[in-house]
Amino acid sequence: MQKTGKKCSESLIVMTELVLPNDTNTFGNLMGGRLMYWMDIAAALSAMKHCEAPVVTASVDNISFKNSIKLGNVVHIEAKVTRAFNSSMEVYMKVWGEDSLQQYKYESNEAYFTFVALDPNSKPRAVVPALPETEEEKRLYDGALRRRQVRLILGGKMKPQDAEELKALFV
Repeated sequence: MQKTGKKCSESLIVMTELVLPNDTNTFGNLMGGRLMYWMDIAAALSAMKHCEAPVVTASVDNISFKNSIKLGNVVHIEAKVTRAFNSSMEVYMKVWGEDSLQQYKYESNEAYFTFVALDPNSKPRAVVPALPETEEEKRLYDGALRRRQVRLILGGKMKPQDAEELKALFV
């Protein structure tokens, strides 16, 4: 494993799925749970690509749906590591639907998942830093520490008064 870090772009995963009848609800829309399942797979692959080790899902941030994806449409999930901490990595995902018949693509949702790298004994292991290059990667990287502190506070693992990055926003 590299010690200096890996470019965020090196963790890019693009996953494509076709929405079949078994994936839909009674309204002919892709079920949210099925999309979350696919997102978890794409994000895990991205995290594994970054750390070159097995990973487990540690948290899933809010997932809100902008547009439903219909039966027969194609789902595109783009996942990329935004930042690595000690043993955890934040993965950002964008999801699009594509209507192949009408020939247009539309945004469905976006989300952040957090993964922890594991050693051969299934214990957390250190990961190399994520190195942002593009403006978007730098923006996501810069916000990752604040998002992490919010997750830790909501999970009861950090006291709000200890969240230095968040304090800077309000004080």
